[in-house]
Amino acid sequence: MTTPEAIAAARLALIAADPTLTRAHADVPIFDWRTRIGGFEGLFRMIVEQQVSLASAAAIWKRTVDGLEGVVTPQAVLARDIETLRSFGLSGQKARYAHEIARAQTEGRIDFDHLGRLSDAEATAALVAIKGVGRWTAETFLMFCEGRTDVFPAGDIALQEAMRWADGAALRPNEKQAYIRAERWAPHRSVAAHLLWGWYGAVKRGEIALEELKTGEGA
Repeated sequence: MTTPEAIAAARLALIAADPTLTRAHADVPIFDWRTRIGGFEGLFRMIVEQQVSLASAAAIWKRTVDGLEGVVTPQAVLARDIETLRSFGLSGQKARYAHEIARAQTEGRIDFDHLGRLSDAEATAALVAIKGVGRWTAETFLMFCEGRTDVFPAGDIALQEAMRWADGAALRPNEKQAYIRAERWAPHRSVAAHLLWGWYGAVKRGEIALEELKTGEGA
């Protein structure tokens, strides 16, 4: 559940299970779940928007939707060749990945309508089996587009850095270490990720000064 009440309860459960999150919890206001459209369109949009600024992502996605005449389906994407997709602002690689995702659905290798019946691990495996879909993309898709509350994209650098601050560590954890570290936060790992992202963003925006962190909390 991703209701405000459920998120608030999960945050309290997190700091009870792991007091190192207390500072982040205190610094980050109540947040809403970052829900996005799911299915083929949601995954396609995630690929389109990766590795570009928010403004560029919005502009490219608008051009893509307009180029597809408002019909964002596997069939509509496959009806455009790579060069046409590139004319919307996609890189050649992203255009090819768009075709890969579209073929995966039309060929039955992924069924977005039934993805919810799979466990987190099974759903992640089904998504990363598609060329162009990495584990981070799969996990963030499950969090934002499916509302899953116990997924943790440990390869995310911002999350790793916020984990370092929380633990007062000299070095941020690598992906494997972050996955292991996050096990303590089950079954609320997605809520922990939202909390750490919120904390990281506040620090980077200058709303929280890291030097204010006490020893043991990420000085």
